[in-house]
Amino acid sequence: MTLPAVPVSILPEPQPPAPPSRAERALDRAVRVAGGVVTVWAGVLAALLDLIFATWAWETVQGRSGGTQALVGIGLVVAGIAAVVASTVLLGSFAHRSTGTRWAVALAALPWFLVIVVGGFRTTEGDLALAGDNVLGLALIVAGAVTFAVLGFRQIVVPPTASR
Repeated sequence: MTLPAVPVSILPEPQPPAPPSRAERALDRAVRVAGGVVTVWAGVLAALLDLIFATWAWETVQGRSGGTQALVGIGLVVAGIAAVVASTVLLGSFAHRSTGTRWAVALAALPWFLVIVVGGFRTTEGDLALAGDNVLGLALIVAGAVTFAVLGFRQIVVPPTASR
């Protein structure tokens, strides 16, 4: 009885890449920190835009009457939720790619949540960015929060690819 032949490679073993120099490591760290800073500010900007849209959309719906109020409201809810989910997914992807860490979605989510919470408090002038009866705003908050939660869960639980 003979054993099957084992394939033998005649190519030389590939050499591991040279470790990065000190300057390359410093540049990489600076780019990652800059990506984190941009991610934090993008989270703030996304929350502000969400609040502005929610307030504008609710005022638009309140200005209508009858059947047009329902149609405009449904259209704005669908458009707003799609925009919030898309911007949140893009922001989470940017955070992960720019910093190279799996928890980077928190850099965008924490300022987003903070701005949303602050938008629910009345200012000294009496202004309120997000009222309790603003159903559109509440839907946008839920959509954004759920999307950030899913992104964070997915990026933390899913094992990294071999190329990283």
